[in-house]
Amino acid sequence: MIQLNRRHFLKGAGASGATCALASLLPGSLAAIEKQPLKGIASEVASICEMCSTRCPIKARIVDGKNVFISGNKEAKSFGGKVCARGGAGHSLLYDPQRIVKPLKRAGERGEGKWTEISWDDAYQFIADKLNTIKQQHGAESVAFSSKSGSLDGHVFHLAAAFGTPNTFTHASTCPGAYEVAAKAMFGTKMKRDLGNSEYIINFGHNIYEGINMSETRGMMQAQMDKGAKLVVFEPRFSVVADKADEWHAIRPGTDVSVALALCHVLIYDNLYDSKFVEQFVVGFDEFAAEVKQYTPEWAESVSDVSAAAIRRIAHEYASHAPHAVVDFGHRATFTPEEFDMRRAIYAANILIGNIERKGGIYMGQKASGYNKFAGEAVAPELSTPGVEGMPKISAMRIDQVEKQYKLMWSSGGVYQTIIDATLEAKPYQLKAWIMSRTNPMQTLTDRAKVEKTLKAMELVVCCDLYISETAAYADIILPESTYLERDEEIADKSGKNPAYYVRQRAVETIGNTRPSWQIFKELGHALGLEKFYPWENIETLQLMQVNRDHSLLAHIKKMGYVSYGKPLMLREPSMVAEFINSYPNARHADHDGSYASAMTFKTPSGKIELTSAQVEEMAPGRGVIKHRPVQLKQADELYFIQGKVAVHTNGATHNIPLLANLMSDNAIWIHPITAGRLNIHSGDAIQLTSSVGSEEGTALVTPGIRQDTVFAYMGFGSKNKELVRATGKGIHCGNLLPNASAPVCGMTIHTTGVKLAKI
Repeated sequence: MIQLNRRHFLKGAGASGATCALASLLPGSLAAIEKQPLKGIASEVASICEMCSTRCPIKARIVDGKNVFISGNKEAKSFGGKVCARGGAGHSLLYDPQRIVKPLKRAGERGEGKWTEISWDDAYQFIADKLNTIKQQHGAESVAFSSKSGSLDGHVFHLAAAFGTPNTFTHASTCPGAYEVAAKAMFGTKMKRDLGNSEYIINFGHNIYEGINMSETRGMMQAQMDKGAKLVVFEPRFSVVADKADEWHAIRPGTDVSVALALCHVLIYDNLYDSKFVEQFVVGFDEFAAEVKQYTPEWAESVSDVSAAAIRRIAHEYASHAPHAVVDFGHRATFTPEEFDMRRAIYAANILIGNIERKGGIYMGQKASGYNKFAGEAVAPELSTPGVEGMPKISAMRIDQVEKQYKLMWSSGGVYQTIIDATLEAKPYQLKAWIMSRTNPMQTLTDRAKVEKTLKAMELVVCCDLYISETAAYADIILPESTYLERDEEIADKSGKNPAYYVRQRAVETIGNTRPSWQIFKELGHALGLEKFYPWENIETLQLMQVNRDHSLLAHIKKMGYVSYGKPLMLREPSMVAEFINSYPNARHADHDGSYASAMTFKTPSGKIELTSAQVEEMAPGRGVIKHRPVQLKQADELYFIQGKVAVHTNGATHNIPLLANLMSDNAIWIHPITAGRLNIHSGDAIQLTSSVGSEEGTALVTPGIRQDTVFAYMGFGSKNKELVRATGKGIHCGNLLPNASAPVCGMTIHTTGVKLAKI
């Protein structure tokens, strides 16, 4: 056992650098074991990246037995066979000396930095004994399980279900939840963007050129460069996407909904909307139209600082390109408590021009089962979802279920931050333990001080991760997960306009004593006495169950890494429908207009698109109709504080990765020259931001690319766990400045607050 402290850190920094010296002191780290040679599984392996939530298809090639070169998989055409900076840096995880490669057990107080190595069996038994005692004394529901959304999160949630707790959470309420819940309320399902075929794009702060999604980012580039699409951006700062736009409007933070509603006002009252589409596929139009009558461009200007003339002109330009135009619905951090209606208003602007299932608009996507029905034949194989008989029937309510307004979030990731109140205030009941996989709430949740108190109040905290993250530093047990280059996973559905699948495969043999999280939570389930709920032996067993034991199909998917089937199909695009019918002799006949519009259904209570929702009204009285509600995000003597994503990092997940830390290790605060001038602040000066919940010190970046009443920082920096990290210890910790508040209906954490700025 060894304690990490500032003296150890500085002593190491005087030699060849703090990173290696520090890591060599840490039990369980890669630096603490003998270096192993890199053993490739094959010369090249098709797999899936995990450096962000997009999870692009990749190829991993072993170079001279010493390194891994990562490139895009050319089979995935929309991704362009490319990777971003984060994807290209994934190989640096493998030999990072700070990486944890053996299980660790806390030896001191939580967050103190004292650890001892422990065997896997002893770690499982320690956790199982604690969990079973907590279950016996307080009920299974007193344990929360959380994971970053995506690959392998199903395994930690399967363990939660087998254990008997309803309290499972993804990162949805910190990032994508609002636009998903808004889509569920209006369409009954998630929606996708067809940016690549759009002729006119309106963007509300979705900085797709920094928060990169390779497929969608390339689609936007294609639309702008190849098709000459016009891009209009509403955002408080001059981001990269604003820089690439035809127009940038420096909208006041939190007022996007006013402009979106004003656009809808113009579309309706200047008779620019698609009345036939609305009549056939939409309910609640009359109520919505009556509400938006008051939301004129002139009114929106008074709220948002965007000129009325610009709003009216943009609405007319947008409608002139219908239906091959789109208002991008996300995503970014939540800027306002009215996030749910902001997203619904954005969807409404799409619905009004009838761009649903049309090129350049938004669409629902085609999975194999539905696609095959249209084709009249088995064009794409249909995967099975392995089930387990006898899973416990959970009667306890979720901790976020006490609020009926969050009903649509209960099965969509949950309201993550309710863990805080359930732990500190026993609302609606007391949580006692927290099991996490690949999630870092100390960075991604708001009000860091409360998150720290929550972790310290738990009887048991377990983190499955690659590093001792800011959150893992407060764990009782750290379970080291293998990197994505060292593990296999189930086949994943990547369907878009046609069915597609891809699979993650390990490219190199495991380094150290790490395990994939599917194995970790299966073995922990066995230690808990829940082995009957794990009828599979390994990941290949699960894969074969998915493909109905079709060995040749599984081999094909593994060889290609990414496979797609059939012709792209959008149900209301006649040219696509015609090509589809020509390809499949038994295909469904087209409607009289050459489309499949009559087959378009929505999983809403009405079966149609709901501009006004009786379901939402029942959940949250007064919110069935989309409307504007004034919000106060700061005091008169404060500045708006907003955050965003940067192209070389992923929220609070990649800042410790060596290559990426070298690319960006700090998040200087953007300040307008006039605002900076009042305080005699210059670029590079030390500054302090103070909010109602915390204070942070950082560095100024004076730039005209931001509103005078606003300051901005990239998220994910400023970790307080400085003894264990590289870049994250520098800069502003955004969560330490943001109050713990949730937006109605969608339950999103709110990423705008008021701060006072001072020069140090």
